[in-house]
Amino acid sequence: MRTDVLIIGAGPTGLVLALWLTKLGVKIHIVDKTSEPGTTSRAVAVQARTLELYQQLDLTDALLDGGHKVPAVNLWVKGEKAARVGFETVGSDLTPYPFLNIFPQDKHERLLIDRLERLGVTVARSTELTRFTDEGGRVTARLRGPDGTETDWEAAYIAGCDGARSLVRETLGTGFPGGTYRQVFYVADVEATGPAFNGELHIDLDEADFLGIFPMAGEGRARLIGTVRDERAEHPESLKFEDVSDRAIQHLKVNVKTVHWFSTYRVHHRVSEHFRHGRAFLLGDAAHIHSPAGGQGMNTGIGDAINLAWKLAAVLTEQAPEALLDSYEAERIGFARRLVATTDRVFTFATADGPIANVVRTRIAPLVVPVLARFDASRDFIFRTVSQIMLNYRGCPLSVGTAGQVHGGDRLPWVGSDTNNFASLSQMRWQVHVYGEASPALTTWCTEHDLPLHVFAWQPDFESSGLAKNALYLLRPDTYIAFADTSGTPESLDQYFRSRGLRISSR
Repeated sequence: MRTDVLIIGAGPTGLVLALWLTKLGVKIHIVDKTSEPGTTSRAVAVQARTLELYQQLDLTDALLDGGHKVPAVNLWVKGEKAARVGFETVGSDLTPYPFLNIFPQDKHERLLIDRLERLGVTVARSTELTRFTDEGGRVTARLRGPDGTETDWEAAYIAGCDGARSLVRETLGTGFPGGTYRQVFYVADVEATGPAFNGELHIDLDEADFLGIFPMAGEGRARLIGTVRDERAEHPESLKFEDVSDRAIQHLKVNVKTVHWFSTYRVHHRVSEHFRHGRAFLLGDAAHIHSPAGGQGMNTGIGDAINLAWKLAAVLTEQAPEALLDSYEAERIGFARRLVATTDRVFTFATADGPIANVVRTRIAPLVVPVLARFDASRDFIFRTVSQIMLNYRGCPLSVGTAGQVHGGDRLPWVGSDTNNFASLSQMRWQVHVYGEASPALTTWCTEHDLPLHVFAWQPDFESSGLAKNALYLLRPDTYIAFADTSGTPESLDQYFRSRGLRISSR
């Protein structure tokens, strides 16, 4: 059996990779050792940057329609709300999606599977990778099916989306340095009443064990996420909701009616030493795992998949040299390392023990956080970081130039709903944006090379978004800026493509 890309693991990361590649005309085979899609999930948050990127697959509206927009976060101390920070004004001038969208992973997976099946692709269930070999010009893999029969597959590339215990990563022999948090995490999906069940996010700062209530779609529905680290953490397999629910009931005045799901798990913070070796790639939890602080994990894995998908498609369709694939690790591993360090610091603050930590958490934080949220600079920084719209690939091999405040490698700034410069980003291909006027020479060059050119009449507000008048912004197929050039000449554009051996896809 043969395919272009063999994808191991059908969680959100693997499914997004499969969907993107299929849309780009790449033949894929995706397998998962589970017998059916997940019916429960730990990941619930879909960040603004993921919603922006999902426009390319026409997925965004489905996530918004089936999810829940969180309007605010509340901080609780000593059984009372100590602070409320609204999202209404946070990020409203930065993205079309200035909010946190709650859409559970199990629903997310079913949506992705449905879209794949519409394209004629089905996940091979109860099927696992037993071994693979990179033979230089191809990958050969052995898959064991549901009846125990083993089949040999040949692929141009293999993508390890197979989680924290990744066999692909183990086969590559790359290190996975990091550690394990001493706390045991628990999640509980409940129906309940009380002041914390108003559709907003609530976090209790009282104790050194984290506790948050994340609203879900549906009246009175929410997810409780917390930690324990006393003697209860020694035997997490025996924990029940009743063993950990007292704090939520007492501190946040939760009146539980029904517990739909309860689970416990331990969390690691690790980043693989490499994300690529030859024809094998690591994505998602196979490449990096971290605390759930900030709701970053699933979104980061999806970002891995989108980053890799267009590059694999370009190489397989001979639109780019093999060297393009080196940029996957160069662009994603640095972000993963920073993310693990950041979420580790946040989680450590939220769970630090001792009198000083308690004072900072229960007295200072409820006062400082709302004040910081009143300042545009701090509010924007927090939103940009959590929403992942700050993520950039500056300094990486594909990122060149500066125009205004925008650098090669940056996410394209959103200039507002009136202009909607994001409308063209649904196209999975190279394109050029000019804000102001494009020269006749540039217009001719783009037409001759079948490169879409989008020109937006200059408005003073564009400058505040960091854009330069009449500059040229070349966008990659994943909508990040590859090249920013103030001259706006076709010669510089031509040099960018030629020097990297890139051809413009006619898709």
